[in-house]
Amino acid sequence: MLSPATNPLALNRRQFFASSSLSLGAGAMAYLMGKTSPARALERDGIGGIDGIRRIAPKAKRVIFLFQSGGPSHLDLFDYKPHLANRFGEDLPDSVRGGQRLTGFTKNQKSLPVVPTMYPFRQFGKSGTWMNGECLPHLSTIADDLCVIRSMHTDAINHDPARTLIQTGHQLAGRPSMGTWVSYGLGSECRDLPAFMVLNSYGSCKRTPQPVAARLWGSGFLPSQYQGVKLQSVGDPVLYVSNPNGVDRAAQRRSLDSLAALNRMKAEEVGDPETSARIEQYEMAFRMQASVPELVDTSGEPEETFALYGEDARQRGTYAANCLLARRMAERGVRFIQLYHVGWDHHQNVPRDLPLMCGDIDKASAALVTDLKRRGLLEDTLVVFGGEFGRTVFSQGTPKPDAYGRDHHGRCFSMWLAGGGVKAGLTYGATDDFGYSVVENPVQIHDLQATILHQLGIDHTQLTYKFQGRDYRLTDIHGEVVRDILA
Repeated sequence: MLSPATNPLALNRRQFFASSSLSLGAGAMAYLMGKTSPARALERDGIGGIDGIRRIAPKAKRVIFLFQSGGPSHLDLFDYKPHLANRFGEDLPDSVRGGQRLTGFTKNQKSLPVVPTMYPFRQFGKSGTWMNGECLPHLSTIADDLCVIRSMHTDAINHDPARTLIQTGHQLAGRPSMGTWVSYGLGSECRDLPAFMVLNSYGSCKRTPQPVAARLWGSGFLPSQYQGVKLQSVGDPVLYVSNPNGVDRAAQRRSLDSLAALNRMKAEEVGDPETSARIEQYEMAFRMQASVPELVDTSGEPEETFALYGEDARQRGTYAANCLLARRMAERGVRFIQLYHVGWDHHQNVPRDLPLMCGDIDKASAALVTDLKRRGLLEDTLVVFGGEFGRTVFSQGTPKPDAYGRDHHGRCFSMWLAGGGVKAGLTYGATDDFGYSVVENPVQIHDLQATILHQLGIDHTQLTYKFQGRDYRLTDIHGEVVRDILA
């Protein structure tokens, strides 16, 4: 058997109480003196958050990240470039490209022909936000609720490292996702649902969309109870949420109690935190057997809800249905809600595929913001919309005015935020006349992550976890809060 002298993790319960009686007594005294009541602890950290990080007055209680996987074209949606209108087919000037590396799709092209968007842009709302109203007729009506960032940029130019960077803060796999960090740092507002939940949907584009890897919502080196829980679009909404035939809830409870007792014995023997995490996961799974079916049952929603989100919201697994579920999760206290909508990788034919993808997301995204706002939830819910990078101003292959593809582009792209203490009706940052590089107020991926954590009340430099001898954090050694966009 392991000894506490040779392995501190082997410390048993009796030894723990004997060696830490002074600190336990101090904690009890603090409680009796009213310095840290359970109610205050819950208000500060939720259920299970960590101590030791500097708190900021939070503006948001939760995040809904509408991730558009594949890289939506900023030039065709949010970044209006009227100067390109008469430059169709011209080779991209070397002075604009500045020697930037190209992907394998376009590096051997003899020319990089400029293709202006074929879609009309105009200004919307009192804010005068420029948008493609033809493809985004519903989002354009809520322009005054949005903060559009046109100056996002990333270091990655291929999908997997770019997605991994924006989701985990690093291009290499193995780090905890942003939702995991938030779950670990703040805990949960809801006892019966996970703090971090994930929903996937597939777009309507003609090109076969790339799936997203489950590690994007994984826990990495953090304890596994903080990883995202994915809802399925077919069968049980969560795997094995239903009891097997012949097993009722009482029998399941007895089984879990016995299993928990065995796990606690093991935890006391070796002190592995993953054993304690497993106990917590079993208990959460048991509670989810009652809470998840109620969450996904939208039959009680009024008809006006489906008029707002669209008829697709009745069909499980669609983007619209997932947006409706995101609102229901927000109401129930889920801390971080991650939606993935895949299919934005438009190398071949933007005019063919872009309207299809916008048809998937436009009405439902606008409905989600509108629904949160009318229920009083938008002010403390931060909604984030965008992909891993943008698309090139030049065409991949030989372009036609009504048929052109665009390659990956990380030097600049657009995202929008709403609610959660950000300035509504603001357009922030700018790119050059070709939509190729940032020229005003650059926002790097770690800046976005730092800002999200800040709005949740966390100093991003303080949310760390020691692993293999080093303190890691979501923003690594980077990141500045983008204070200009905060209300």
